[in-house]
Amino acid sequence: MSSAISERIPSAERREQILGAASLVFGERGYFGATTDQIAKAAGISQPYVVRMFGSKENLFVEVLQRALDKLMTSFQDTIDGWKADGSPAGENGAVGEHHEIGRRLGLAYVNLIEDRGILLSLMQAFGMGNDAVIGGRAREGFLAIYKMVRDQVGFSPDEARTFLAEGMLLNTLLGLKLPAEYGKDACATEIIESTFRTKLQLVLDVAGGNA
Repeated sequence: MSSAISERIPSAERREQILGAASLVFGERGYFGATTDQIAKAAGISQPYVVRMFGSKENLFVEVLQRALDKLMTSFQDTIDGWKADGSPAGENGAVGEHHEIGRRLGLAYVNLIEDRGILLSLMQAFGMGNDAVIGGRAREGFLAIYKMVRDQVGFSPDEARTFLAEGMLLNTLLGLKLPAEYGKDACATEIIESTFRTKLQLVLDVAGGNA
């Protein structure tokens, strides 16, 4: 896409276009490996335009992180609201069954986010930058906001919340390692991928194929 064509796109749409491309590039290359030039090329616009809009690579990464957190929190909130609207069904095992059901729904919502390629990987990159004064602080705030959501709105115990978040980090790790590309080739990779993604396995494999 030429810069002349790009200029005709509404500002909000251009911003989302750049953030989507930046999520992919940051997710694949990490903060230090990515450049604004690579992001501009991925978005189909000029590098100076990216700098004019966001000011610096750090500012752009912070906005990528915030976009990912917003999408994650919105998805989780919609899932929790739907669960509550269904009467928070507990099943035969009371609170245990109730928490298993909402945990299952939240897990499916989390996996669905990989359809917006780059979100989960950019989150993983941000969570690994705890030493950065700006990015690390924003990442900690976001992580704790997720923890508080599942603890306070769902009623997870600290142990249940920890387990839920740990499973999410495992999912991110498998994607970061590009392990789905080994599905059907390596027995151990196939086993852990099937165990982790379950009913969303085909979605994960489709997305992994699209990244190849």
